[in-house]
Amino acid sequence: MEQDAKLRGETRAVWATVICFLVGTAVAALILAGDPRPLTGEGALAMPAAVIAGVIASAAFLASTLMHRRGETRSMPRWQAVISDLSTGALTVAFGAVTMMGVLLAAEVLAAGLQGLQLAALGGGLLTGAVSAVGGRFAFGAGVGLRTADLAALLFGFLVIGTLFAMVTAADPRWWEQNFSQLGSGSWAFNGTLVVAGLLVATVGSYIGRDLHRLRGDGVLFRIAVVVALWAATGVALAAVGLLPLNRVPIPHDIAAFTTLVLFAVAAATTVTSIPGPPRALLVTSIGVGLLLVVALVLWIPFGLYPATAVEAIVVGLGLLWMATLVRVLAIVAPEGSRPSARTSLRRARHPSGGPSESRGRARRDGVVR
Repeated sequence: MEQDAKLRGETRAVWATVICFLVGTAVAALILAGDPRPLTGEGALAMPAAVIAGVIASAAFLASTLMHRRGETRSMPRWQAVISDLSTGALTVAFGAVTMMGVLLAAEVLAAGLQGLQLAALGGGLLTGAVSAVGGRFAFGAGVGLRTADLAALLFGFLVIGTLFAMVTAADPRWWEQNFSQLGSGSWAFNGTLVVAGLLVATVGSYIGRDLHRLRGDGVLFRIAVVVALWAATGVALAAVGLLPLNRVPIPHDIAAFTTLVLFAVAAATTVTSIPGPPRALLVTSIGVGLLLVVALVLWIPFGLYPATAVEAIVVGLGLLWMATLVRVLAIVAPEGSRPSARTSLRRARHPSGGPSESRGRARRDGVVR
């Protein structure tokens, strides 16, 4: 039975890929009608292809979520269902943005290797259909059963793709001599990457809260809410870094960047203390990351062995390494099944048609871990 279910799921994914390809090809062929277009530059193929592929990827994720997880929130109280729906909405936007940025970066690479190439409506449509199929297949598969670890990998991949695209399209080729914020001076690519990355950080925080609730239940619901709120605040601060470019509002930009680092550290510490134990792998990683950060700062400030850009890259890389360890540990210790809360709000317990003891008895009969 399980094998048959997996085969049916794979068949759906194949059909979703075919549909994404056909829709992407047809829409692009209509939009690109006229003279042949280059891959990049003025009037190029890259931007319309990226937008079409991004919209299709978002639609594929949403369709897959509705198809495979429609009843997941049915037994949840309203507040928990709202959080789940907001996370789904944020991920719908994120998958579209990831696909768009990936297409734009791929176009820059192809343009460098295929100089002078121009494609007419049919060729551009087929190319757009191909990237739409890839993005749609990835997004459709994520909608089947997205884990917190998958989101962390998505965040890392998106930051890398967005930053690389901002690098290859930067107006100042020597931006790296100052800091990463220089990439956002007059560049929508880097600023947009930070905004969507902030959205992803907040969503990862929501999924971390979901895993903690599956692990510990309603008894520590307020503490879990604090963890989720801290990650959401970290995401908002990171998005503010992109919305407040250095070349326009330097002081607010620096404040937002510093606030992001502080909030990330506080959210990380609060999350670690919320996990029973906590597991040795997470403690070792936390201590190791902290020591490496100190070493990196010492080599930078007193000795000046590398520019600020390298320090920023080290800090972000170590932060993502720590987050990857966190979500993998949570995937091991937290149950996989959905766990509806027994509270109608974060302050009041829910005891449907009976007292607390009856609710606990019903939970045991239903096989819910308390």
